[in-house]
Amino acid sequence: MAKPAIGRTQMTRRGVLVAAAGTLFTAACGADESNSPGPTTRGSEELIIGASLELTGPGAAHGVLQERALRITVDTLNEEGVPVGNLRRRIKMIYRDNGSRPETAAQQATELVGKEGVHALMGGIMAETSLEMLKVAQTEQVPFISLGSADGLVTPLAQRTYIYKLQPNAEDIARMMADLASGQNLRKLGVLYSGGAYGKAGIAALRKALGGALVADAQLPATGSNFNAAAQRVVDAKPDAIIIWAQAPDTGAAAQAVRGRSFGDQLIFDPGAVADDTLAGDNLNAVDKAYAIHPASLAGMSLTDTTMADLDRRDFIYRYIQKHGAFRGFAPYSSDAVRLIANAARLGRSVDRGRVRVYLENLITEGIAGSYDFQPIKHGGMTADSLAVFQVNGSAWIRIS
Repeated sequence: MAKPAIGRTQMTRRGVLVAAAGTLFTAACGADESNSPGPTTRGSEELIIGASLELTGPGAAHGVLQERALRITVDTLNEEGVPVGNLRRRIKMIYRDNGSRPETAAQQATELVGKEGVHALMGGIMAETSLEMLKVAQTEQVPFISLGSADGLVTPLAQRTYIYKLQPNAEDIARMMADLASGQNLRKLGVLYSGGAYGKAGIAALRKALGGALVADAQLPATGSNFNAAAQRVVDAKPDAIIIWAQAPDTGAAAQAVRGRSFGDQLIFDPGAVADDTLAGDNLNAVDKAYAIHPASLAGMSLTDTTMADLDRRDFIYRYIQKHGAFRGFAPYSSDAVRLIANAARLGRSVDRGRVRVYLENLITEGIAGSYDFQPIKHGGMTADSLAVFQVNGSAWIRIS
């Protein structure tokens, strides 16, 4: 396995990205307008963005947090508006609850494009809802930023030219898990993973990163099912630690199932575990001292933060605490999504869908959740050096590296 990651400094490339961002923004402004295919939406002094989010159903544990972050950021940006050409446009955000149903997300995407004339789309916390939305976005040539986690959302690139994603790539998370396990002398690993595109990407990345250290794996049944049988199959292999690659609320339920099978050793989560539900009720005892790989933004802010991105993050967290009482949980990808769209419109001096797409794929920037390095040959996700290791201590996620 790879060498230990605990204590390793991973911010060098991130600093380079931030320093280079201004240069690349300037270069992007000189792009040839002939490279901007796609229809121009009807005239407006607004930048219109449609969001289909999981505000109810299994994805609500993360969807509600994304809606909160999105509303805060839209309000912040609208205080001065977004300079686009010779206009300062307000962002008109249209929210829809897809109920965690892929077919509903697809229908909403169609209506947002056809009836509302949106300049861009975002949403799809779950991989399945994102996969349905991106079909509409690609067909209608509307920029779409997925809030979901599955590497297949942006590949093959030739069929995903209007599609971007923000969550970390599975291979980067898996590599950090392997480093963590090696550093903690955890030689045998078991894996419980969710079904669908999200879980498949995770287990594929883990098999590659862990190699012979992976001694057992099992797919979890659908949300709300009994996880005991899957947990027992992995526990029977007597691993030193069990990785749970799933999103809340499945993470807490899986942890309880593992502990119920008399497994007292280490648990390791991917970013999907980091939500209030995982630390609630009976879950808390099951996940105490568990590790998680997650964007470093989870640690909050520091008074020594001085870059523009740091100051934006501090302002966002302050506003979040003022409105919701505490800042914790899933990284605010939706906040970054709306900022990226606004930046692309600003740099392109237009809300034309094709121009927004062109400028999105040349953005290198540091957001609230982490850093992004989009290129014509790469449409996601977050850079690996945006990630950190956290551990559950009491009822909080504490950064340890």
